[in-house]
Order: sequence, then C-alpha cells, then structure tokens
Amino acid sequence: MWQLAAKALLSGVLIAAIAEIGKRLPALGALVASLPLVSVLGMGFLWNARPDAENMAIHAEATFWYVLPSLPMFLVIPALLRHGVPFWISLIAGCLLTVLLYLAMMQLAPRIGLKL
Repeated sequence: MWQLAAKALLSGVLIAAIAEIGKRLPALGALVASLPLVSVLGMGFLWNARPDAENMAIHAEATFWYVLPSLPMFLVIPALLRHGVPFWISLIAGCLLTVLLYLAMMQLAPRIGLKL
C-alpha cells in the first residue's frame, strides 16, 4: 500500500511542478510536460514489479504507437483557443479527438501488423 502512495505522491509532485513552471515560463513548462516522465516512471515501476525484457519491450513499443494519436490534440486546442473557443470546450474537443484517434488506432493496428 505504501508503494502506491509513494507512486501517487511522486506523480502529483511532477504535475504540480509542471504547473508552477508553466505559470512563470510557459514554454519551459511545455518542455517539461512533453518529457516522457510518466512513461519512464511507469516503466521503472513495471520493471520492478515484473522484470521481464520482452514484456517491457512490448510495453515501450505500444506506448510509442499510443502516443501518436494524442499529438493532434496539442494542435487542435491552441487553434480553437485562438479562434475564440472557450478553454474548457477546447480542452474537451481535444480530448474527444484523442479518444476517437485512439479507437481508430486500435482498429487499424491489427490490420497493419501491430500488436497493441
């Protein structure tokens, strides 16, 4: 149980740090947010729980393919904001687009030989 609490605390600290950096230096906050810290921490936690090289390779490769459908969100949100769409609507639209693209990736992946 303490391990779960430590993981949650570390994740919360990272999110809070990104928010604080972003308030002062938005571009630096974006850089820190773009780092795959969650993926790296997750892989470290997974490796500690199950040190299996093939399992980790599958996990890392699947993460790559799942990141791709999330990227358009980071272009849609600023475009909507710059066209006067309120923040929360822009954020929800970006998230919905990401969900649709994830679903499309899950349908397309087996057809092109990807195992996700």
